[in-house]
Amino acid sequence: MTANNWIQICMFVGVLLATVKPLGWFMSRVFQGQPCGLDRVLGPVERGMYRLAGVDPKSEMSWKSYAVAAMLFNFLGFAFVYLILRLQDRLPLNPQAFPAHTPDSAFNTAVSFATNTNWQGYGGETTMSYLSQMLALAVQNFVSAATGIAVLIAVIRGFTRRSVETIGNFWVDLTRSTVYVLLPLSIVLALALVSQGVVQNFQPYQSVALLQPISIDEPVMSPDGTPSVDAEGNAITQKNEITEQLLPMGPAASQIAIKQLGTNGGGYFNVNSAHPYENPTPLSNFLQMLSILVIPGALCWTFGDMVGDRRQGWAVLLAMLVIFVPLVIGVVAAEQSGVPSQINMGVDQVGSDSQSGGNMEGKEIRFGIVSSGIWAAATTAASNGSVNSMHDSYTPLGGLVPMWLMQLGEVVFGGVGSGLYGMLMFAIVAVFVAGLMVGRTPEYLGKKIEAYEMKMASLVILIPPLVVLIGTAVAVAGPGLDYTSGTDARGNLNNPGAHGYSEVLYAFTSAGNNNGSAFAGLTANEPFYNSALGIAMWVSRFWLMIPVLALAGSLARKKYTPPGAGTLPTHNTLFVVLLVGAVVLVGALTFVPALALGPIVEHLQMIAR
Repeated sequence: MTANNWIQICMFVGVLLATVKPLGWFMSRVFQGQPCGLDRVLGPVERGMYRLAGVDPKSEMSWKSYAVAAMLFNFLGFAFVYLILRLQDRLPLNPQAFPAHTPDSAFNTAVSFATNTNWQGYGGETTMSYLSQMLALAVQNFVSAATGIAVLIAVIRGFTRRSVETIGNFWVDLTRSTVYVLLPLSIVLALALVSQGVVQNFQPYQSVALLQPISIDEPVMSPDGTPSVDAEGNAITQKNEITEQLLPMGPAASQIAIKQLGTNGGGYFNVNSAHPYENPTPLSNFLQMLSILVIPGALCWTFGDMVGDRRQGWAVLLAMLVIFVPLVIGVVAAEQSGVPSQINMGVDQVGSDSQSGGNMEGKEIRFGIVSSGIWAAATTAASNGSVNSMHDSYTPLGGLVPMWLMQLGEVVFGGVGSGLYGMLMFAIVAVFVAGLMVGRTPEYLGKKIEAYEMKMASLVILIPPLVVLIGTAVAVAGPGLDYTSGTDARGNLNNPGAHGYSEVLYAFTSAGNNNGSAFAGLTANEPFYNSALGIAMWVSRFWLMIPVLALAGSLARKKYTPPGAGTLPTHNTLFVVLLVGAVVLVGALTFVPALALGPIVEHLQMIAR
């Protein structure tokens, strides 16, 4: 670790913490229907949307009605995206004449964006029309994120309400999340990104002349489409001089802004935030990293304010930071230490004024190891999935960190809304265990935690690991996979052994926790993986949402129980330790055996060479 590493990590965490209170205060005002400053401008827009949709904002829903509304809305969004992708070749704003997506690719992509996962099995600039990017993908970036925030607000109302059957109105929460929070922040960030050089236009792709032509050897293709070979079996090639490059255009800045703020993560370009048109400068890189965590972090303050005890929000945020910061340091340290085999070959991997040192393979040269490491930790902690480096090229322990952050349940910040309500499920488990230890009925924020609440919380915690481990087992045990050669007839697994297994485990970890990032060695855009990962994303998003809302409804029906002498304080250091322990132990106990077969074995192989 260098001094520069420490400075950048401290600066990032410091700026993030500085944004928590003002944004958290603003969102608390929004969701409690109080003046927030923007209500004078956006209030008429909000009320107009209610009149247009026929929604009574004063009407409240039970948890079942709330869940039905959320499920129906998101299913219709999924169907809408699927149809646009299947009909892409017949729709306007397609200057590159991209064809329609195949049924399995369209299904995977539609599920991915409807579930706030944004897993991409395609290259955005080579397969998506402008209309698909804007009307299908960008819209889902807003409403899927808004759905997560809405469910969180319903859970908070479950804690604050007394002996009632309702937890709010889904349509009101969805609208306020979009109109007051996501849209204004996206406009500000998009303008900032445009100022840094991110493209935002509707121009056709531009062909420009290279300053220096490039000569490459290309295989000569036979009439049947296979490479030609000579009598000795060697490939026949011919020299081809490249004098031009095709530069992609389009409305990138607006989609990049909402993908980061909404913890969606799906990139406009294939190489995501490593693309110079998507992330051109150190300032754009910092703003995008910050935007990934800014809303999840601020929602902790919103939670504390809405339940009437801001210390509760700070305690949850501190628990997140206690896990997040050491893992950021861990991934940066792992990559900065380099690769032993290269040291043995005489390669200088020591950081200095003249070089970054460490393992620079797959890293963004413009930003260095530390920025890539912070991004890798932030994007996997926050259920974002965007990348500015290739996680597949990290050292085994460096790649283990982002994988494990996802396996913890995407609750260390997590997705907007979904991360915090997932962390609250762990908080319920923590107070339940603590209550059992002293022989009292557990209580959290004045509500008794009983058998029903524990069942719902257990479902939320256990469904993602179940999806990940079963999906991985099916993928690695199914027909067509050969780890000796590293081939996979279904998904084109390009690496043998433990690393190939890590790629499959990472894919299902990402899908099963609605993250969307990937190890690049697995080519997953084929029917098996498109279907399996699509199912994993759907189950992990909506089958979790139902027990969360059921728990919110149960809490709302309960009476308030004043704290007594035996009540466990949930705002102090002891509770933070209990909460961190619950998150880490569940993640460790569940996934350590699987990790032992992948990254841990890889690390032992690496240091043994």
